[in-house]
Amino acid sequence: MATPIQTEESEHSFEPSAFVLGLPKAELHLHLEGAIAPETVRELAHNHGRHMAPEDVTHLYEYTDFTGFLRCFRDVTKDLETPEDYELITYRLLQQLASENVRHAEVYVSVGACLLWGRDFQQIFAGMERGRERGAREFGVSLYWIFDAVRHFGPERAMQVAELAAELRGSSGNVIGFGIGGDERRAAPELFGEVYEYAARQGLRLTCHAGETVGPESIWTALQTLKTKRVGHGLTAWQDRALLAYLLETQVPIELCITSNLRTGCLHHLQQHPLKTYFDLGLLVTLNSDDPAMFGTSLAREYQIAQDVFGFSHAQLKRLAMNSFQASFLPEEKKKEYLRHFAER
Repeated sequence: MATPIQTEESEHSFEPSAFVLGLPKAELHLHLEGAIAPETVRELAHNHGRHMAPEDVTHLYEYTDFTGFLRCFRDVTKDLETPEDYELITYRLLQQLASENVRHAEVYVSVGACLLWGRDFQQIFAGMERGRERGAREFGVSLYWIFDAVRHFGPERAMQVAELAAELRGSSGNVIGFGIGGDERRAAPELFGEVYEYAARQGLRLTCHAGETVGPESIWTALQTLKTKRVGHGLTAWQDRALLAYLLETQVPIELCITSNLRTGCLHHLQQHPLKTYFDLGLLVTLNSDDPAMFGTSLAREYQIAQDVFGFSHAQLKRLAMNSFQASFLPEEKKKEYLRHFAER
């Protein structure tokens, strides 16, 4: 896989230790389509009567910057055609999460892209749910869905996604939230105020990618105008002392994605990531893999990076894992149940 900056640190495997693998974890910033392993892409193509050589898949996953990553995400998603495709990738995702002791995940699905390509999302969602139910039975991992609107498709299309989330929430308690991803540079959060107001009225929990490719003003708007309950990435918050103070006071969770920010060119070196700064300040930070197959990472690998690059102790890694459950959209009693496991460790 091509990366924007070829450095020794970007090529390091960061093989997760037994301690990291043993930690019960939740993942809160994870895109379903971005978790499709290359071998699954080839399998899906075969199922649709198309041949993809290994080098074709390798090329598909190559990019050199954030715009290239969005192209990669688009091309992989575009080839998802049927409910059975979504059933398979959901099941495979839960299988992978279970292998790293991830007990709960809150997963973005790019509903906006499905609608743009004219997919019958009601049928696709039925496939997703079959995959979720099968994976939950076999692997014991719980999963909530967050319906993701592609921000650079505009607020009207985002409203369609929010309406679908509200509708399907009535038939599945596992539809938990609404958020916007995509290209921050082309669609500022203030464009989506009405959409977020609607989603909140429908009882959906709110997330927002903010401060990934632009400055802290995007995070401020997501918090104050959109009333987001979690901030996706929040990479540039360190540039604004008042914002850091606000995040500390309110304990709005930040969904950090270290390798993602390196691979998309938002950072030049892992050491530039503000994870340790945020953690030491007392912000409620969580670690996440974002699009793990496209970034060559996993949640356990992100924890290992926290230890190997930023010097997190075992106790601090444990705190990050506890944060992941505390910041989740799980019911309070379920959070307490998961957190009790840490008292026994």
